[in-house]
Amino acid sequence: MARFAGASRSAGWSAQPHTDSSADVARRLELMDEAGVDLQLLSHGIMAPYLRSEQEALEAARACNDGYADLAARYPDRFAALVSLPLPHVDAALRELERGMGELGMPGVAMNCSVFERSTAEREFEPLYAEMDRRGAILFFHPIGSGICSPFITQYGLTGAAGTSMEDATIVLHLIVKQIPTRYPRIRIVISHLGGLIPMLLQRLDHQLTPAHPDLPEPPSITARRLYYDTVGHGSHAALLCAWKAFGADRLVPGSDWPVLLAHESYRQTIHWVEDAGLPADDVQRILQRTGPGLLPSVVH
Repeated sequence: MARFAGASRSAGWSAQPHTDSSADVARRLELMDEAGVDLQLLSHGIMAPYLRSEQEALEAARACNDGYADLAARYPDRFAALVSLPLPHVDAALRELERGMGELGMPGVAMNCSVFERSTAEREFEPLYAEMDRRGAILFFHPIGSGICSPFITQYGLTGAAGTSMEDATIVLHLIVKQIPTRYPRIRIVISHLGGLIPMLLQRLDHQLTPAHPDLPEPPSITARRLYYDTVGHGSHAALLCAWKAFGADRLVPGSDWPVLLAHESYRQTIHWVEDAGLPADDVQRILQRTGPGLLPSVVH
Protein backbone atom coordinates (compact mmCIF):
# COMPACT_ATOMS: atom_id res chain seq x y z
CA MET A 1 0.00 0.00 0.00
CA ALA A 2 2.99 2.30 0.52
CA ARG A 3 4.10 1.54 -3.03
CA PHE A 4 0.66 1.78 -4.65
CA ALA A 5 -1.01 4.55 -2.66
CA GLY A 6 1.63 6.29 -0.59
CA ALA A 7 0.10 4.87 2.58
CA SER A 8 2.04 4.64 5.83
CA ARG A 9 1.53 3.28 9.30
CA SER A 10 0.65 5.77 12.00
CA ALA A 11 3.75 7.29 13.58
CA GLY A 12 2.20 6.53 16.95
CA TRP A 13 2.42 2.81 16.28
CA SER A 14 6.21 2.74 16.01
CA ALA A 15 6.72 1.99 19.70
CA GLN A 16 4.00 -0.68 19.73
CA PRO A 17 4.27 -4.37 18.71
CA HIS A 18 2.31 -4.06 15.49
CA THR A 19 4.34 -6.02 12.91
CA ASP A 20 4.96 -9.73 12.37
CA SER A 21 8.63 -9.53 13.36
CA SER A 22 9.73 -12.15 15.88
CA ALA A 23 10.21 -9.49 18.56
CA ASP A 24 6.81 -7.89 17.98
CA VAL A 25 5.00 -11.24 17.93
CA ALA A 26 6.73 -12.31 21.14
CA ARG A 27 5.71 -9.05 22.85
CA ARG A 28 2.18 -9.36 21.50
CA LEU A 29 1.90 -12.85 22.98
CA GLU A 30 3.18 -11.55 26.33
CA LEU A 31 0.51 -8.85 26.38
CA MET A 32 -2.16 -11.36 25.37
CA ASP A 33 -1.13 -13.63 28.25
CA GLU A 34 -1.18 -10.71 30.69
CA ALA A 35 -4.71 -9.84 29.53
CA GLY A 36 -5.95 -13.44 29.56
CA VAL A 37 -6.57 -13.37 25.81
CA ASP A 38 -6.25 -16.81 24.26
CA LEU A 39 -6.74 -15.81 20.63
CA GLN A 40 -6.71 -12.63 18.55
CA LEU A 41 -8.77 -12.36 15.38
CA LEU A 42 -6.78 -10.23 12.94
CA SER A 43 -8.19 -7.86 10.33
CA HIS A 44 -6.84 -5.04 8.18
CA GLY A 45 -8.75 -2.42 10.19
CA ILE A 46 -8.54 1.04 8.68
CA MET A 47 -5.71 0.06 6.31
CA ALA A 48 -7.78 -1.75 3.69
CA PRO A 49 -6.32 -2.90 0.32
CA TYR A 50 -8.74 -0.80 -1.70
CA LEU A 51 -7.29 0.55 -4.94
CA ARG A 52 -8.76 1.65 -8.26
CA SER A 53 -6.43 -0.68 -10.14
CA GLU A 54 -7.75 -4.24 -9.87
CA GLN A 55 -4.29 -5.73 -10.27
CA GLU A 56 -2.83 -3.56 -7.51
CA ALA A 57 -5.79 -4.12 -5.18
CA LEU A 58 -5.50 -7.87 -5.65
CA GLU A 59 -1.76 -7.84 -5.01
CA ALA A 60 -2.27 -5.83 -1.81
CA ALA A 61 -5.12 -8.04 -0.58
CA ARG A 62 -3.18 -11.24 -1.27
CA ALA A 63 -0.14 -9.88 0.55
CA CYS A 64 -2.32 -9.11 3.57
CA ASN A 65 -4.06 -12.49 3.49
CA ASP A 66 -0.88 -14.48 2.97
CA GLY A 67 0.85 -12.65 5.81
CA TYR A 68 -2.03 -13.22 8.20
CA ALA A 69 -2.37 -16.86 7.14
CA ASP A 70 1.33 -17.43 7.77
CA LEU A 71 1.12 -15.96 11.28
CA ALA A 72 -2.00 -17.99 12.08
CA ALA A 73 -0.31 -21.16 10.79
CA ARG A 74 2.70 -20.55 13.03
CA TYR A 75 0.51 -19.90 16.09
CA PRO A 76 -2.79 -21.70 15.36
CA ASP A 77 -3.93 -21.53 18.98
CA ARG A 78 -3.26 -17.80 19.30
CA PHE A 79 -4.23 -16.14 15.99
CA ALA A 80 -6.89 -16.37 13.34
CA ALA A 81 -7.61 -13.84 10.60
CA LEU A 82 -10.33 -12.43 8.38
CA VAL A 83 -10.06 -12.23 4.60
CA SER A 84 -9.08 -8.89 3.10
CA LEU A 85 -10.84 -8.14 -0.19
CA PRO A 86 -9.51 -6.23 -3.24
CA LEU A 87 -12.42 -3.82 -3.44
CA PRO A 88 -14.15 -2.30 -5.31
CA HIS A 89 -13.47 -5.15 -7.75
CA VAL A 90 -16.25 -7.62 -6.96
CA ASP A 91 -15.24 -10.53 -9.19
CA ALA A 92 -11.66 -10.42 -7.92
CA ALA A 93 -12.99 -10.08 -4.37
CA LEU A 94 -15.15 -13.19 -4.82
CA ARG A 95 -12.11 -15.17 -5.94
CA GLU A 96 -10.04 -13.91 -3.01
CA LEU A 97 -12.91 -14.64 -0.61
CA GLU A 98 -12.97 -18.23 -1.88
CA ARG A 99 -9.20 -18.54 -1.53
CA GLY A 100 -9.18 -17.00 1.94
CA MET A 101 -12.01 -19.00 3.43
CA GLY A 102 -11.15 -22.15 1.46
CA GLU A 103 -7.42 -22.60 0.91
CA LEU A 104 -6.29 -20.38 3.81
CA GLY A 105 -8.99 -21.53 6.25
CA MET A 106 -10.11 -18.09 7.43
CA PRO A 107 -13.49 -17.93 9.21
CA GLY A 108 -14.80 -14.77 7.57
CA VAL A 109 -14.22 -11.42 5.94
CA ALA A 110 -13.23 -7.88 6.90
CA MET A 111 -14.71 -4.91 5.07
CA ASN A 112 -14.59 -1.19 5.58
CA CYS A 113 -17.76 0.86 5.82
CA SER A 114 -17.16 2.41 2.40
CA VAL A 115 -14.85 2.23 -0.58
CA PHE A 116 -14.14 5.31 -2.73
CA GLU A 117 -17.21 7.11 -1.36
CA ARG A 118 -19.51 4.15 -2.03
CA SER A 119 -21.13 2.41 0.90
CA THR A 120 -20.21 -1.26 1.06
CA ALA A 121 -23.91 -1.96 1.55
CA GLU A 122 -24.62 -0.87 -2.04
CA ARG A 123 -26.12 -3.19 -4.62
CA GLU A 124 -22.87 -3.77 -6.54
CA PHE A 125 -21.48 -5.65 -3.54
CA GLU A 126 -24.47 -8.01 -3.23
CA PRO A 127 -22.60 -11.00 -4.75
CA LEU A 128 -20.19 -10.82 -1.82
CA TYR A 129 -23.03 -10.94 0.71
CA ALA A 130 -24.60 -13.88 -1.12
CA GLU A 131 -21.35 -15.83 -0.98
CA MET A 132 -20.71 -14.96 2.68
CA ASP A 133 -24.25 -16.03 3.51
CA ARG A 134 -23.73 -19.34 1.68
CA ARG A 135 -20.60 -19.95 3.74
CA GLY A 136 -22.02 -18.72 7.06
CA ALA A 137 -19.13 -16.28 7.35
CA ILE A 138 -18.26 -13.72 9.98
CA LEU A 139 -18.23 -10.21 8.50
CA PHE A 140 -16.42 -7.50 10.44
CA PHE A 141 -16.99 -3.86 9.51
CA HIS A 142 -14.42 -1.20 10.42
CA PRO A 143 -14.27 2.51 9.49
CA ILE A 144 -12.01 3.55 6.65
CA GLY A 145 -11.40 7.09 7.90
CA SER A 146 -13.63 8.84 5.38
CA GLY A 147 -15.25 11.25 7.84
CA ILE A 148 -18.52 9.97 6.28
CA CYS A 149 -17.40 11.89 3.17
CA SER A 150 -18.49 15.13 4.84
CA PRO A 151 -16.50 18.38 5.00
CA PHE A 152 -18.36 19.07 8.25
CA ILE A 153 -16.17 16.29 9.68
CA THR A 154 -13.01 16.28 7.56
CA GLN A 155 -12.44 20.04 7.39
CA TYR A 156 -12.74 20.34 11.17
CA GLY A 157 -10.17 17.63 11.94
CA LEU A 158 -12.82 15.31 13.37
CA THR A 159 -12.19 12.24 11.21
CA GLY A 160 -10.66 10.14 13.99
CA ALA A 161 -12.29 11.69 17.03
CA ALA A 162 -15.90 11.47 15.81
CA GLY A 163 -16.02 10.50 12.15
CA THR A 164 -15.18 6.86 12.80
CA SER A 165 -18.14 6.45 15.15
CA MET A 166 -20.34 8.07 12.52
CA GLU A 167 -19.04 5.58 9.95
CA ASP A 168 -19.97 2.73 12.29
CA ALA A 169 -23.47 4.11 12.68
CA THR A 170 -23.87 4.82 8.98
CA ILE A 171 -23.00 1.30 7.86
CA VAL A 172 -25.55 -0.11 10.32
CA LEU A 173 -28.18 2.24 8.90
CA HIS A 174 -27.27 1.28 5.34
CA LEU A 175 -27.41 -2.42 6.19
CA ILE A 176 -30.87 -1.93 7.68
CA VAL A 177 -32.20 0.08 4.73
CA LYS A 178 -30.73 -2.40 2.23
CA GLN A 179 -32.14 -5.27 4.35
CA ILE A 180 -28.80 -7.10 4.31
CA PRO A 181 -29.13 -8.76 7.76
CA THR A 182 -32.62 -10.08 7.02
CA ARG A 183 -31.91 -11.19 3.45
CA TYR A 184 -28.57 -12.81 4.34
CA PRO A 185 -29.26 -14.15 7.85
CA ARG A 186 -26.37 -16.63 7.96
CA ILE A 187 -23.75 -13.85 7.94
CA ARG A 188 -22.60 -13.05 11.47
CA ILE A 189 -22.03 -9.30 11.18
CA VAL A 190 -19.80 -7.51 13.71
CA ILE A 191 -19.65 -3.70 13.92
CA SER A 192 -16.76 -1.79 15.48
CA HIS A 193 -16.77 0.55 18.46
CA LEU A 194 -20.07 -0.41 20.13
CA GLY A 195 -21.92 0.58 16.96
CA GLY A 196 -21.08 4.25 17.23
CA LEU A 197 -24.30 6.25 17.59
CA ILE A 198 -26.67 3.33 17.03
CA PRO A 199 -27.31 2.34 20.70
CA MET A 200 -28.98 5.69 21.42
CA LEU A 201 -31.03 5.73 18.21
CA LEU A 202 -33.04 2.49 18.28
CA GLN A 203 -36.41 3.93 19.31
CA ARG A 204 -35.93 6.97 17.09
CA LEU A 205 -35.26 4.66 14.13
CA ASP A 206 -38.47 2.75 14.80
CA HIS A 207 -40.40 6.02 14.89
CA GLN A 208 -38.80 7.90 12.01
CA LEU A 209 -36.98 5.46 9.72
CA THR A 210 -39.88 3.06 9.26
CA PRO A 211 -42.21 5.64 7.64
CA ALA A 212 -39.44 6.59 5.21
CA HIS A 213 -38.84 2.92 4.36
CA PRO A 214 -42.23 1.20 4.65
CA ASP A 215 -40.95 -1.95 2.92
CA LEU A 216 -38.68 -2.90 5.81
CA PRO A 217 -39.52 -6.43 6.99
CA GLU A 218 -39.21 -5.56 10.68
CA PRO A 219 -38.60 -2.57 12.96
CA PRO A 220 -35.05 -1.20 12.57
CA SER A 221 -34.35 -1.82 16.25
CA ILE A 222 -34.92 -5.54 15.72
CA THR A 223 -32.56 -5.64 12.74
CA ALA A 224 -29.90 -3.72 14.67
CA ARG A 225 -30.10 -6.35 17.40
CA ARG A 226 -29.30 -9.07 14.86
CA LEU A 227 -25.76 -7.69 14.63
CA TYR A 228 -22.81 -7.95 17.01
CA TYR A 229 -20.75 -5.01 18.30
CA ASP A 230 -17.21 -4.95 19.63
CA THR A 231 -16.31 -3.41 22.97
CA VAL A 232 -13.83 -0.77 21.77
CA GLY A 233 -15.14 2.28 23.59
CA HIS A 234 -12.00 4.10 24.77
CA GLY A 235 -12.93 3.30 28.35
CA SER A 236 -16.29 5.08 28.26
CA HIS A 237 -18.58 3.36 30.73
CA ALA A 238 -21.47 5.50 29.51
CA ALA A 239 -21.01 4.18 25.96
CA LEU A 240 -20.73 0.57 27.15
CA LEU A 241 -23.82 0.83 29.35
CA CYS A 242 -25.78 2.34 26.48
CA ALA A 243 -24.75 -0.47 24.11
CA TRP A 244 -25.46 -3.11 26.76
CA LYS A 245 -28.93 -1.68 27.38
CA ALA A 246 -29.59 -1.40 23.64
CA PHE A 247 -28.28 -4.75 22.41
CA GLY A 248 -27.76 -7.02 25.43
CA ALA A 249 -24.60 -8.80 26.53
CA ASP A 250 -25.10 -11.58 23.97
CA ARG A 251 -24.39 -9.09 21.18
CA LEU A 252 -21.18 -7.59 22.58
CA VAL A 253 -17.81 -9.14 21.71
CA PRO A 254 -14.34 -8.22 22.97
CA GLY A 255 -12.38 -5.87 20.72
CA SER A 256 -9.07 -4.05 21.05
CA ASP A 257 -8.38 -1.78 18.01
CA TRP A 258 -4.81 -3.07 18.24
CA PRO A 259 -2.44 -1.22 18.40
CA VAL A 260 -4.25 2.13 18.61
CA LEU A 261 -5.25 2.03 22.28
CA LEU A 262 -1.83 0.82 23.45
CA ALA A 263 -0.73 4.46 23.30
CA HIS A 264 -3.27 5.29 26.02
CA GLU A 265 -3.71 2.19 28.18
CA SER A 266 -2.43 -1.32 28.71
CA TYR A 267 -3.81 -4.15 26.63
CA ARG A 268 -5.20 -5.70 29.80
CA GLN A 269 -7.15 -2.48 30.47
CA THR A 270 -8.49 -2.51 26.90
CA ILE A 271 -9.95 -5.96 27.45
CA HIS A 272 -10.98 -5.82 31.10
CA TRP A 273 -12.41 -2.31 31.36
CA VAL A 274 -15.87 -3.83 30.93
CA GLU A 275 -15.49 -5.34 34.40
CA ASP A 276 -15.61 -1.88 36.00
CA ALA A 277 -18.72 -0.48 34.30
CA GLY A 278 -21.29 -1.86 36.75
CA LEU A 279 -22.68 -4.61 34.53
CA PRO A 280 -24.01 -7.79 36.14
CA ALA A 281 -21.19 -10.27 36.72
CA ASP A 282 -22.78 -12.92 34.51
CA ASP A 283 -23.07 -10.45 31.64
CA VAL A 284 -19.42 -9.45 32.04
CA GLN A 285 -18.44 -13.11 31.85
CA ARG A 286 -20.69 -13.60 28.83
CA ILE A 287 -19.03 -10.69 27.00
CA LEU A 288 -15.45 -11.66 27.86
CA GLN A 289 -15.71 -15.45 27.70
CA ARG A 290 -18.67 -16.62 25.63
CA THR A 291 -19.68 -14.35 22.75
CA GLY A 292 -16.33 -14.45 20.95
CA PRO A 293 -15.96 -18.24 21.04
CA GLY A 294 -19.61 -18.47 20.02
CA LEU A 295 -18.80 -16.59 16.83
CA LEU A 296 -15.70 -18.71 16.17
CA PRO A 297 -16.67 -22.31 16.97
CA SER A 298 -14.40 -23.69 14.23
CA VAL A 299 -11.39 -21.76 15.57
CA VAL A 300 -11.80 -21.69 19.36
CA HIS A 301 -11.81 -25.09 21.05
